[in-house]
Parts: sequence; C-alpha cells; structure tokens
Amino acid sequence: MAAKKKAAKAKASKWEADLGRNAANYEPLSPVTFLSRAAATWPKRLAVAHGKIRRNWAETHARCRRLASALSKAGIKRGDTVALMAPNIPAAYEAAFGVPMAGAVLNAMNIRLDAETIAFMLDHGETKLILTDTEFAPVIEKALAKTKRKIIVVDIDDPEGPGGKRLGKIEYEEFVAGGDIDFKPLKPRDEWDALALNYTSGTTGNPKGVVYHHRGAYLNAVGNVMVWNLAHHPVYLWTLPMFHCNGWCFPWTIAAMAGTNVCLRRIDAPHIFGAIKNEGVTHMCGAPIVMNMLINAPEEMRGGAKHTVAIMTAAAPPITPMPSVLTMPRMTFG
Repeated sequence: MAAKKKAAKAKASKWEADLGRNAANYEPLSPVTFLSRAAATWPKRLAVAHGKIRRNWAETHARCRRLASALSKAGIKRGDTVALMAPNIPAAYEAAFGVPMAGAVLNAMNIRLDAETIAFMLDHGETKLILTDTEFAPVIEKALAKTKRKIIVVDIDDPEGPGGKRLGKIEYEEFVAGGDIDFKPLKPRDEWDALALNYTSGTTGNPKGVVYHHRGAYLNAVGNVMVWNLAHHPVYLWTLPMFHCNGWCFPWTIAAMAGTNVCLRRIDAPHIFGAIKNEGVTHMCGAPIVMNMLINAPEEMRGGAKHTVAIMTAAAPPITPMPSVLTMPRMTFG
C-alpha cells in the first residue's frame, strides 16, 4: 500500500516539474489590484464624487499609495490593525485600499457603537492607529480613555461634515500629503493573509471578530459583478455603510468595474434623491428599510429623474408587494 501511494505521488509530481510559483505564473489574489488596474486602464474616469470633491481613478490610486506610505512612516507594519470610524466618505473608501497596501488589516467600525464596545474592539483587535471622523470625536475620545492601548489618532475633517474636536496630532489630508506617491504597495505573501477585521454587534456578550482574507474579498467582489450583471462604469451610490461587512465588498467591486463612487454622509431620502438626480446614480444597495424610506418619500422629492436605478437589497425580506415602478426615478429591485 505504501509503495502504491509513493508511486501515485511520483506520477502526479511530474506535472509540477519546473513549474514552481514565480512572478511570471502566479500572484496571490487581492482586491487591491482592482485599483491599480482601474488607474492604468481608465485613469481619467470619475472615481469619487463627494460634494465639490471630484477625483479620477489615477488621483484615487495616487492618494491610496500616499496613505499606505504615510501609515508605514507612522510605524504601521505588515499584520498591524488600523481602525476606521467614519461614514461613507472618500477617506473611508481610500482606507479600503491604502490600509492593505501598507500590509495592514482594516477594521471599519460601526459609527453607531458606544464607547465601551469600541474600546473592546480596539483592544481585542490590537489596533495601532485609528482614522476617525471628527463628528464622532465624543465617543472615540471616551473609547480611547477606556482602552489599554496607546493608539495613534488621525482626524478626518470632512468638508461635508459638521466638524468637531480633533483628538490626534495630525489631520487626514496632512497625513496623506506626507506620504510618498511612489510608494510600492505591499502585496500579500499569501492570498489567505488577513485583509479586514469586522466585528459582530447587537448581541449579548462581547463582539466577535470576523476576518476577511484577500482571496475571499477578491472573489466576493467579482461575485457582486456576476450576480448583478454589472456593466463597466456603474455610478454607485453609497447608501450601504462601508463599515458593514466592508460594504459587502463593493469598494473593491466598483474599482474592478472602474465605476464612480458617490459618497453619502447621511442616509435619508432628500440626500439619496438629490444624488440620484445630480450624479446620475445607476446602482445602490441597502436593507428594505432604505427602500421603504424611498417609496414613502413625498412625490415632489422623487420627481426630476427619468432613469432606472437598480437596487440590491439584503438583511431582511424585501417589501411586499414589490412596486413595479417607483416614479421619477424608476427603480428595480434584485
């Protein structure tokens, strides 16, 4: 029996002769590569829209490299955890790429959590640095006082936000500007290397950590394209929180399709319909509660757009009966 197994192994191995992994025939799957491809293929296409901010894919790629460089200069090493507390803004989108480019693991936290829960996550995840929007300074300040770790704080002062107290020594734009545009992103050593850390919440007991690896996020991002039959250059409205399961992997999906990320700080009907009309939104995601909010919005708010917007919904059964059309703009549900 042992001889037969040895013979079978020897027979199989001939197909692997002189076919060891190298740069010419193998690269670990990582969703970060979607960004470099978008920048190389569609450098001038609009990548991010947020108020007056308009950045193409080349600019977004450069900013993410600078962010990765700045993180490295701040002492962030491969395998370190970088936390994020921010709504759906450009800095949050850039973190989905810039953090793993530095070899680090992104922990995007729910903006509705209390200080005790946040402190637990910061400690449990062994956070080294946090990117935090100034709107959430009160809860983050309390959380930092409760944590056992010494954490570097980078404040995000979003021009579309309400402002707030700065907790760290440097603001996000200054931090990014200090990075090297020629920084060479770190690739995962193995496609099973950790990419992101997410935590459960809303249950009894402490939150549970869930890890995404590069391969899984890559495949899920591609799966989003296939399930939705997503064409190139969608205009995607960020009604789904980027902190929720990393936005169902859509930060990487939109980069894969060189689409446009329309950022949205506040999820309410006026802002959503305004973005649909002003930005030409074609796709968005959200739970049924978001759909209900849109359907029940005043008719005058819904008017002014004539194109169809596709919505992917999950987390609960969709509304019934399903509306065949939502006037101005029409919406399809999947």
